[in-house]
Amino acid sequence: MARTDTDEDAESEIMMVRLRFRLNHEDVEIHVRDPASTLLDVLRDDLGLTGTKSGCAIGYCGACTVIVDGEAVPACLRMVGLLEGREVRTIEDLGGPEGLDPVQAAFVKCAGLQCGFCTPGHVMALRALLDEEPEPDDERIRRTVDGNYCRCTGYVKILDAAREAVALQKAVAVRNSRAGAATSPEGRRR
Repeated sequence: MARTDTDEDAESEIMMVRLRFRLNHEDVEIHVRDPASTLLDVLRDDLGLTGTKSGCAIGYCGACTVIVDGEAVPACLRMVGLLEGREVRTIEDLGGPEGLDPVQAAFVKCAGLQCGFCTPGHVMALRALLDEEPEPDDERIRRTVDGNYCRCTGYVKILDAAREAVALQKAVAVRNSRAGAATSPEGRRR
């Protein structure tokens, strides 16, 4: 008996697995054929978010680093089927109409990139670090940067950018707290 297009459509719908999670602060629902597909493949191939780079495919180089529930993780090792109800942030989430994220601004200011291939992974790893620990010491910064390979810069400018990101983030926090105090009823002058 010959198969019809309707049979194939019904079969493909049956084989799809629905997943819901938050991606870059928005609720998403996707349908995947294989829940064991990597988050990296789904981000790049299915969702068109190509800022996350594919490097080693074994979780070693850091090029595909994203943030899942506040933790920097290699997207090449994270099965998309395990993301149900989780929060995922990619490099596309940083910055916006108000300007660059402090980590991005620091990389630009300190020329912490050359070819740029490893940069999204470095930026996301440092963003996760600063979200967890706003003022990390130099050793913690070095351990974070050490987890992402860079073949171009020799890490000096990346470390400079990481230190600058700490300073920029602190300046943004101070500015925001002053702005909040100025607009609150208690902070207004009479």
